[in-house]
Amino acid sequence: MARRGLSHAGTLVLDSEGLAGLLADEERVVALVAEARTRGMEVVISVLTIIEAVHARTNNSRLNWVLSGLRALPVGEQDARKASKNLIDVGLHGRKYAVDAVVAGAALEQHRPVVMLTSDIDDMTKLCGDRVRLVSV
Repeated sequence: MARRGLSHAGTLVLDSEGLAGLLADEERVVALVAEARTRGMEVVISVLTIIEAVHARTNNSRLNWVLSGLRALPVGEQDARKASKNLIDVGLHGRKYAVDAVVAGAALEQHRPVVMLTSDIDDMTKLCGDRVRLVSV
């Protein structure tokens, strides 16, 4: 059964809510990730997403298992500079939107088409424009 929101091939990016949903074994998120993999999409996260999604009650065995199936994208100085420029361009401030800007920047660099599972549709729309398809989780 095809689900709306994902395209053939390309990349699926998880923001912190996407990763949190996967860690919590939320049916909808698990199904979307499984569908993406079936369609040949690579599933990725920013390394900063791990920091946002993990908390004191996170099951470390589950975390390690979930992360083993994802590609974690590193963040370097050039990524930070691009994210900073993007924030300035769209009128947002790094104090509140730094991680979102890095995740958006990572999404914009992935093999297209790119789909992102996110709870921040408004912010990610500003940061990604129409180059990333956003799916609310």
